[in-house]
Amino acid sequence: MESTASAPSIYKAKKQRWITPTMVLVGFIPIFTFALGTWQVQRLKWKVALIDELEEKLQREPMTLPKRINAVPDFAFRKVTLKGHWDVDHAVLLGPRVRNGTNGYHLVVPLVRENGSTVLVDRGFVSKELADSCKRHLESGDVEILGMLRTTHKRNAFTPDNHPEKGEWYWADVDAMAEYAGGERAGVQPVLVEEIFEISSRLKRGVPVGRAPVVDVRNSHASYVATWYALSAFTSVMFVRLLMKQRQARMRIPR
Repeated sequence: MESTASAPSIYKAKKQRWITPTMVLVGFIPIFTFALGTWQVQRLKWKVALIDELEEKLQREPMTLPKRINAVPDFAFRKVTLKGHWDVDHAVLLGPRVRNGTNGYHLVVPLVRENGSTVLVDRGFVSKELADSCKRHLESGDVEILGMLRTTHKRNAFTPDNHPEKGEWYWADVDAMAEYAGGERAGVQPVLVEEIFEISSRLKRGVPVGRAPVVDVRNSHASYVATWYALSAFTSVMFVRLLMKQRQARMRIPR
């Protein structure tokens, strides 16, 4: 009887890779989110400085609006006084807008100034029910206005196009509104002034209500900082746990 000696089979455990795509991805996320958090800290400092600058401008004494404004952003949020008479024929209703749960519009009217130039004045909010009759409340003759200079509004992706020929104005395109009122040939400047006054009872009579003289620049960078740093910390913990798990798995592999 022939005896056969079977050679012992030797199985070598498969060696696990130390660096895997998952490890690379999980290790990259904390670095990326931390960088975003640091960037938002810089943005936060910039926005706080900007708001402080605008608040300082707002506290200055009102100035007489020059005949020609060439650098509107430099004068944004400055209180100004101006005199003239309303160009009722080119008044526009901007909206729809909502104020304290009430639907309505903002009334923007060109003001023909004593020096011959014309600027746009946002007289404020008027309810939808009284929007058609609000022009009757525009003062006749010369008026003196206290207002605040503003830059053109930014349009978001969901705002429809304006249709001046239909009287439909959804966003404050200052250049287009100035052109509608006669443009440069008629001395109309693309300058927007928001009227300031504090008589809330005007709303009940259908007279547009102006805005309070405050800086309304949005500042959400603090919440962004917290979000990105929290995400960085969370993914860092995930990466460390995954690293420890990989190490334990390698220690269990027989040498």
